[in-house]
Amino acid sequence: MMRYDVVVLGGGIVGVSTALHLQAAGQRVALIDRREPGEETSHGNAGIIERDGYVPLTLPNKITEILKYMSNRQVAMHYHPTFMPKMASWLWRMWRLSNPAGIDIYAQGVAPLRANAILEHEYLARDAGVMDEFRYTGWINLYHSAKSFAGTEAALRYADMFGIDFEVLGMDGLEDLEPHVDFSHKDKGILWKGCVSVPSPKRITKAYAALFAERGGDVRIGEALSLKREGDDWTVSCTDGSVSAPKVVVALGPWSMDLLKPMGYRLPLATKRGYHQHFASLDGAVLNRPIVDEDIGFLMTPTDLGIRLTSGIEFAPRDARKTPTQIYRAADWARHLYPLGAPVEDEPWMGARPCFPDSLPVIDQSDRDVGLYFNFGHGHMGFGTGPVTGRLMADMVLGKTPSISPSPFSAKRF
Repeated sequence: MMRYDVVVLGGGIVGVSTALHLQAAGQRVALIDRREPGEETSHGNAGIIERDGYVPLTLPNKITEILKYMSNRQVAMHYHPTFMPKMASWLWRMWRLSNPAGIDIYAQGVAPLRANAILEHEYLARDAGVMDEFRYTGWINLYHSAKSFAGTEAALRYADMFGIDFEVLGMDGLEDLEPHVDFSHKDKGILWKGCVSVPSPKRITKAYAALFAERGGDVRIGEALSLKREGDDWTVSCTDGSVSAPKVVVALGPWSMDLLKPMGYRLPLATKRGYHQHFASLDGAVLNRPIVDEDIGFLMTPTDLGIRLTSGIEFAPRDARKTPTQIYRAADWARHLYPLGAPVEDEPWMGARPCFPDSLPVIDQSDRDVGLYFNFGHGHMGFGTGPVTGRLMADMVLGKTPSISPSPFSAKRF
């Protein structure tokens, strides 16, 4: 049996980043997942590293908005009706935080993650040789009407509070940035200048994992659910034998509670499913940066495979069959904005975002099981904040005083 200082369970951006930071501190680390790194949630996200983003997704409290989403015909949200009773408690928790006080809890908690996200990515990307993948073009949030733009008041207030660089643009300014996008019948856009994007989050995650391996780290295929306590160590079964370590980090994203619930943990982790599909551009059109249509609820971003179109959230069982209604509706709307051609793939990709009701991750140490650590639940910001939360987790595992307070991410808040 191979013995390590730390075992990290989960080969997504969060787990890979955690493993790298532990390794940099001199720890012998094994990174274990059932698939190769970067093949699950880290494969299919939008590849955005936000400097903005201080207002979480909230539930509406106006009856007109509630009825709109109950129709189940929106791009921003779709649901499986039979699944919603199982989500009732989670949605109730989320609704109770869908107010100024709840938003402020999120904003203050996420602020140090946003502030350090790009720097921590660059720290890893330089050594991994992928700095040329990073696009410092910002991103655009688009609003159809003055009424919808008025809903940005809190976002802009927090941007001012935290010194975030942005510009509110009318049609002329938007067209100067994106000449191939049709901004007619739109009111305004916000250019968030500090946002960085990448054409392939999967490739970045794999490059970081390759760096970990080059530095002597072990990347193993194994079954996280085989984790068990043996004496002073934790053991995990891999395809090439078992491994052990006195410390283990659970960074399994939407699968984290599959492991922890049978162990007696009751953390309210839910999954928000999402879809993407790539499309060719017609007539030589070029998209220079990610664009989010905030009124409809979709994002377009340029990638190696074409324009990646991503949908909003879907409340459904994590492992249920695909129901890509949202992405088909999003494509219809997106073609009014940009000349999308034929889809590149035969069918959309589907992934699952691990989310807590307050939209903040859990980054903590178990108060029951010695040597057990949690780093999951990053929701919509996993790719962007994976490296910074990986450093925070590594500091906690090593008993160092972290530069970022872990208190907003405590498991005890639930």
